[in-house]
Amino acid sequence: MKRFFQPLLLATQLLLLSAVVSSSVAVAQPTQSNTLSISAAFEFTSLDPSKNGFVYSRMQVLETLIDVDENGLLLPALAKSWQVSKDAKTWTFNLRDNVHFHDGSLMNADAVVNSLIIAQSKHGALKNAPIDSISAEGVSKVKITLSHAYTLLGAVLANYANGILSPDAYGKDGDVLALSATGPYQLYQFSPPHKLVVEKFDDYWGKKASIPYASYLTGHRAESRVLQARSGQADIVFGLDPASLPSLKRLPSLEVHSNPIPRTIVLKLNSGHPFMKDVKARKALSLAINRQGIAKGILRIPGSEADQLLPASMSNWHLSNVTNKTEAEAGTPESLFASLGWKKNSKGLLERDGEQFHLTIITYADRPELTTVATAIQAQWQAIGIDTKVEVTNSSAIPMGHQDGSLEVALIARNYGFIADPLGVMLSDFGFNGGGDWGAMNWNNKALSADLMTLEETSDPVTYKKIAQRSAQIIFDERPMIPVSSYVQQTSVNKRVKGFHFDPFERSYFLNDMEFVK
Repeated sequence: MKRFFQPLLLATQLLLLSAVVSSSVAVAQPTQSNTLSISAAFEFTSLDPSKNGFVYSRMQVLETLIDVDENGLLLPALAKSWQVSKDAKTWTFNLRDNVHFHDGSLMNADAVVNSLIIAQSKHGALKNAPIDSISAEGVSKVKITLSHAYTLLGAVLANYANGILSPDAYGKDGDVLALSATGPYQLYQFSPPHKLVVEKFDDYWGKKASIPYASYLTGHRAESRVLQARSGQADIVFGLDPASLPSLKRLPSLEVHSNPIPRTIVLKLNSGHPFMKDVKARKALSLAINRQGIAKGILRIPGSEADQLLPASMSNWHLSNVTNKTEAEAGTPESLFASLGWKKNSKGLLERDGEQFHLTIITYADRPELTTVATAIQAQWQAIGIDTKVEVTNSSAIPMGHQDGSLEVALIARNYGFIADPLGVMLSDFGFNGGGDWGAMNWNNKALSADLMTLEETSDPVTYKKIAQRSAQIIFDERPMIPVSSYVQQTSVNKRVKGFHFDPFERSYFLNDMEFVK
């Protein structure tokens, strides 16, 4: 009997152990109840921070040496402090102690230097910074030496493209093979281009997450995201269509948040186009836009109309002397076009030397409001005699059209908070090369370019503001880009979630501040 019961007992023990293991595995998997689900518009294709770091920063997988608060001020992150030399050419960063990468290894100066040197070799703002060397000073200090003073460095290092990864995350050529970073969440499932799941990281150095898992789902169609919010399929939905807001606000299960961000709906013009080469034509196009009507009737945010690229919150770059009447002082659209030789033909269209005034506006559907705003501008330009066509395409068509010269007009949502200091974006959009993929096109102003270069080395705040204001005035006067509306992010949050707050620089979703309501 004893010999019979021993194998039976062993088999029973194995079955019990198997049940316990199976149970623990089942618990340690994402479910609807233990996963915070997020829906947003933009897809991802790569683990590389230089390509798609925005999603890993927002999902709190990726961290940088420096953070940014809601006012754009720099804060300690993986660097607990830093010092800048008197000549502003040497920056020394003191790293936090006991910071673990997701692969279990400890972060040290060598690992940080490795990440920054790889980031410097790739497309991004760090590549354009005047860096002579990046070196480790012992185990916990990193020194960056510049060829000349560069006030932007702190803001550049806060950009997601310069996130810090474990040395083992990279391949031989700097390719990112694994997203082993330092955030409160680590990568659990990577299913590009539409789905990402992260899992809380228990060895995080800062505030640990409460919610076990979070998922990010890409949904290009605004209608789909609205349905996800209505049904509870997604807990947090970003980039809602303004038309859907009234009905969503009536749902007892949701809260709708409207947050201004340093992003502007703007028309990118090909200033080299024969119809728009003269500044009078660009001003006439701007004057023909009913911004207040678009803000109130389409975006449903009265007061969001914008006649400047940067919002008032970026006070260095916002002109206080510009009012709604400032543009009107230049004349009417009709008088400006008439001064350039344009007259209406029998069809009511502007014509000059036998050629009709025709323009094509391209835009993209990732941000649903752009299509309706483009249609409104089409109607407003048609009313003054411009034959206007709207094409909805992929966002990649804008930089492609810039590069091959085919673009005429593009309606875009330009993020001026991409780098915490807007100077970085202004340099990219209005530099010496005649503009950038998302900035001016075939337009260059030597005085502006010189001012922007001077600002790179200007640390005195009074001098900085004076030059920035002068730069903003040149852009306003010359109109290489036409602002339409300041941007407001519309977000729905299911009431099963508490602790949501919004980052105007869109660097983080603050997942580790949120909890499920019990």
